Amino acid sequence: MSDRRCKLKIEVIHYPHPTLRHVSKPLKRVDSELREMIAQMFDLMYEHEGVGLAANQVDLPYRFFVANPTGDPREKNSEHVFINPILRSGKGKAEGEEGCLSIPGVLGPVIRNERVKVEAYGLTGEPFVGELDGLFARIVQHETDHLDGKLFIDRLAPTQLAEVKDLLEEFQVDFQSKRDCGEMPADDQIAARISELENLRT
Repeated sequence: MSDRRCKLKIEVIHYPHPTLRHVSKPLKRVDSELREMIAQMFDLMYEHEGVGLAANQVDLPYRFFVANPTGDPREKNSEHVFINPILRSGKGKAEGEEGCLSIPGVLGPVIRNERVKVEAYGLTGEPFVGELDGLFARIVQHETDHLDGKLFIDRLAPTQLAEVKDLLEEFQVDFQSKRDCGEMPADDQIAARISELENLRT
């Protein structure tokens, strides 16, 4: 990645941007450029009052996400980075309300595992294994879904999805309006950019 790209300000993209449906590719290395991306993602997450943010939510096709269950930028010890995460050993079921920085204003009840085991790499490049429960487990499952091209709305029951249908259509109209005005690239252009970025790091 060039210095120009390191200094490029990333932004949260909104539904139905195609990158949100892209299955992210595992990263092969951790370096200063990746750390810069991660630092920017933490800043964006706090700016939007979130507790987690996946790479494809900022239009990057890489398999990693950041999280802070407290949502408090002062709680640095609660900041976590998950690179190439794999979820294993999900246990129990719990329903909880979820939202998404890429679909702001839309909320819905989602059933997920109460407890999960996650395997990933950290910023040092060393592997780690964690047993998570409660909110942190929910965050990790939500963000890993993002990396697999899934959104929390995909997990809503039909009646619940119907309740937010009008809001989702507003996002679709806004997206198409930006594309009609030339503010949003065509799907093939987005796909070409994703492929170029993947070739640089995966």
